[in-house]
Amino acid sequence: MAAQREQFLKTPFLKTLFLKTKRHNAISTALLSTSLILGAGASSFALAENAGQQETRQQVSVPAGDLGKTLTDIAVRHHIALSFDPALTQGLKNEAVSGNFSALELIDALLQNTNLIMTPNQDGTYSLMDQSDYTMSGLAVSASQINDSVLSEYKGGQIESGGRLGVFGEQDSSNVPFSVVSYTNKAIEDQQLESIAEVLDNDASVQSGHGFGNYSEKFMIRGFELDSDAISYGGLYGILPRQVVSTNAVESVQLLKGSSAFLNGVTPGGSGIGGAINLEPKRADDDLNAVTLDTTAEGQVGISTDIARRFGDKNQWGIRVKALHRNGDSAIDDETREETSISVGIDYRAEKFNVSTDVGYQKQTIENGRSVVYKGSITEVPTAPDAETNYAPSWADSELETLFGMVQAKYELNNNWTLNGAIGANKNKEYGDYSSPMVDSQNGDGTIYRLSVPYESNTLSSTVSLLGDLTTGKVTHQLNLAYSGFVNKTYAAYTMSGTSNTNIYDPADVAYLDTIDADGDMDNPNIRSKTDTKGLSFADTLGFMDDRLLVTAGVRYQEIKANNYNYDGSIDTSYDDSATSPIYGIVYKPTDAISLYANHIEALQKGENVSTSSSNNYSNAGASLKPYTSKQNEVGIKFEDGTLGAGAALFEITKPEAYGEAGSAYDYYGEQRNRGIELSLYGEPSTGLRINTSATWLDPKLKDTQNGTNDGNDAVGVAKYRLVLGGEYDIRSLQGLTLGGKIIRSGPQYLNASNTLEVDAWTRLDVNARYVSKVAQQDITWRLNITNLMNEGYWASAAGGYLTQGNPREIKLSVSTEF
Repeated sequence: MAAQREQFLKTPFLKTLFLKTKRHNAISTALLSTSLILGAGASSFALAENAGQQETRQQVSVPAGDLGKTLTDIAVRHHIALSFDPALTQGLKNEAVSGNFSALELIDALLQNTNLIMTPNQDGTYSLMDQSDYTMSGLAVSASQINDSVLSEYKGGQIESGGRLGVFGEQDSSNVPFSVVSYTNKAIEDQQLESIAEVLDNDASVQSGHGFGNYSEKFMIRGFELDSDAISYGGLYGILPRQVVSTNAVESVQLLKGSSAFLNGVTPGGSGIGGAINLEPKRADDDLNAVTLDTTAEGQVGISTDIARRFGDKNQWGIRVKALHRNGDSAIDDETREETSISVGIDYRAEKFNVSTDVGYQKQTIENGRSVVYKGSITEVPTAPDAETNYAPSWADSELETLFGMVQAKYELNNNWTLNGAIGANKNKEYGDYSSPMVDSQNGDGTIYRLSVPYESNTLSSTVSLLGDLTTGKVTHQLNLAYSGFVNKTYAAYTMSGTSNTNIYDPADVAYLDTIDADGDMDNPNIRSKTDTKGLSFADTLGFMDDRLLVTAGVRYQEIKANNYNYDGSIDTSYDDSATSPIYGIVYKPTDAISLYANHIEALQKGENVSTSSSNNYSNAGASLKPYTSKQNEVGIKFEDGTLGAGAALFEITKPEAYGEAGSAYDYYGEQRNRGIELSLYGEPSTGLRINTSATWLDPKLKDTQNGTNDGNDAVGVAKYRLVLGGEYDIRSLQGLTLGGKIIRSGPQYLNASNTLEVDAWTRLDVNARYVSKVAQQDITWRLNITNLMNEGYWASAAGGYLTQGNPREIKLSVSTEF
């Protein structure tokens, strides 16, 4: 709130604000007059003395009561010249507040769950305003916009409506013809979510599993794959760690449901047809000293710190440093994980120019890591083993290390035009001894082999955009001209062993297997691929009827150049392709809280790489398929009033379908067409009760398959439905205690394109508790989270044509404080 108040005076459009009614104009004039009289009556010495008192922090405890009376008492006690219309606080109650606050911080805390904001006047006095009463050219001005963001945070602080939409920048969901939602750092902390997959378990549109044979996270959004290396950071692709991204430095996880290539450009691996994930870094909005200690029932221990400062004569400089170290056994038998991450964010904020720099380092070590299960000559999907069972040999491990950085800048050319730019780079280094069983019978018998891979990659990613507003007659225009692109290089080699027998229900601890095949330099791997993408897009959003009707039309030109190399570094295959694709969208707002929308998007995508696994033995192993075009049509409705958010969407997405039988070529043989329905409801329907529920039903069909063999079958690895029922409740009889949890129900899915291998539906129950207490006058937050409470063994995903088992019951406990 303090940052919002300061930014409010600097907002270029402040002079254009106007009150909605004559009554409000009269009140505004009276308030301003009162403020001027109070300000003129105070001496400069008194103002300076009072300012010092207002900024001094002290331990306070304010009981629940009438908000207007509480504010008046605090203003008198601390000599704050605060004026407001009593009608603004009529009938409003303040919650009890305690802790170390300055007077201004205390007022901000009392206003936290209201629609009111305290703003400073230039004479040193303050006014109380209802932020919903102010508009400019049809655009509502909220506290979130004053703080240089357009996202609406729902009560409870765990969900924001909106996110970064590529060429359109950060947008509130109600203003765009897309479905987008953000999970905040508070949600991450309260649920002790350590990975992006754990965060997105909160949304029914997302299904998570592992990558092929390793420990990377693979997502299915609206039934289409999104690889972990396709997660963007501040809108830039290829910057984050490739396999697993820590949540330690993440301010929000933003989920866009639906095709995103027009908005964000092509992803590094060509995935992301059904949606996109963007992570936003933490910023130093206020001074902060925070520390968290965490542990698990298995004895894994972690410590994290979060330190933020703002400095400079106008607090224009900010720095935030986050560090984490965690080590110990996981809930899977004999598996050990160690993680170290540190990130530093520095920002400079001026009236018209903002620039920020983020640098991060992450290292993860996984020992005796359980990965996936491949299908062999089975006629029925075997029952999942006990949840804790580890069918990986003791030598299966991986070390993942990434250094990454990003610079972002924004310059307001004038009140209507803004220039944005960002550039980022990544250096990724991995080594893994990977081993996953291939099951051949219902009793769990199978074989296992070793694949050792040194892998390196580096990426340079950039984007530049020009955003502008203009008006022609009664029609407003939001113009977006943007460039985005990246260059990605990968380096790899391998050694591979023969097979040994095992059983997924009674795993054999196989000795380290001897090498029978190898290629490339294991100590200094040669280049294996180079991908160079460039895209230029233009879009115009036209506003009619005071911006209640928004029509978006745009076009994107995309180039993709890719070279694939043999393990000795010689060129193997290459392609150079381009395409021009359109986007159309419409939003109609019959009321301020309801938006009806529709969109059509076409996008060029990079072709996927053909697996080199011996389990597939494709005749074109290692090749890259040509780029392809995906298409999406969607209609939906949204309700958002700051307390509750709800949405419903109908969509159809099509893309060429690639698959292959063992020994044959892996290529495009038809089309995958996903039709679906999405429902969501989130917010705080009553005081102390917060909900986050969603549901997705999918009809993922294959069309025009090779020889018509699989026509009409379901696509591989797509659950037919998913339900997430989540929520939490503040226990009134014990102040500070909150109980919550969620139930996830995932429908059946198929392991093969012929649909002869069906994976059973599954249900998972998670519970959590949070308690805020005082120890030696210090606020302490205790958190307990239990995932998979019933310790169910189940196959969580068949994405990619292999099985990922759900994690066993895990009990996490943490204690946090700020000082």
